[in-house]
Amino acid sequence: MWGVARPQPLVVREDGRVARAEGRPTGRLRRVEEVERAPGLFVVLEGPDGAGKSGAAASLVAALRAAGHEVTPTREPGGTPIGEALREVLLRAGVVERSGLADALLFSAARAELVQEVIRPALARGSIVVSDRYATSTTAYQGYGSGVPLDQLLLLERITTGGLRPDLVVLIDVPVEAGLARRGVAAGGETRFEEAFDREFHERVRDGYRAMAAADPTRWRVVDGTRSEADVARDVVAIVTSRLTAARTRASEVGRTG
Repeated sequence: MWGVARPQPLVVREDGRVARAEGRPTGRLRRVEEVERAPGLFVVLEGPDGAGKSGAAASLVAALRAAGHEVTPTREPGGTPIGEALREVLLRAGVVERSGLADALLFSAARAELVQEVIRPALARGSIVVSDRYATSTTAYQGYGSGVPLDQLLLLERITTGGLRPDLVVLIDVPVEAGLARRGVAAGGETRFEEAFDREFHERVRDGYRAMAAADPTRWRVVDGTRSEADVARDVVAIVTSRLTAARTRASEVGRTG
């Protein structure tokens, strides 16, 4: 995606764990790019701080469940005991300063556990997974924001997720000033990223999100987050519902021709 030189092949075992291939993968090993997707749908909500992702995610989960779907909501960092412990380390305001690479490694450790323990099993049983952030957040914050080379982050993503990418990413876009103002008055106040990082950092993060969305319009959808919470939630639900309808249509066509 980013034009990075191809690394030594990685493989994913049957249990979802990633290993480095020695020569050509054989037996029960498969290349990351060849791993088959499970039957569920993987939806990620992304956006800069104060965009309103959490509220939109909750509305989406409620709407999907009301329509009779099995839904697995989760968040990053978090979603598992290890992930929630790392969330406290990563987001708590007033902690010691860390490098962007250190942050990327910590976020990725939480993500590896989440993918293996929550996301893959949910997709395997046909659930719709709705995640508040995913690897795209690390690309935006630690890549575009903190300057960690994107090729390093791409390799790290492949290792920690086994090549698992979302079917749909909904970016709730909001100007930096408005988003930070929202976070400042929200219950719970600021996280470390609002407290310790300047406005220029957050502008780079927002630019990174918009660049990723522009580069992959099939997977990404952008919603104007400056409107009311209800309007944003309505648009998010409509986008996901449309994707579900399209997926059912494709499955029906395959069934008729199979």
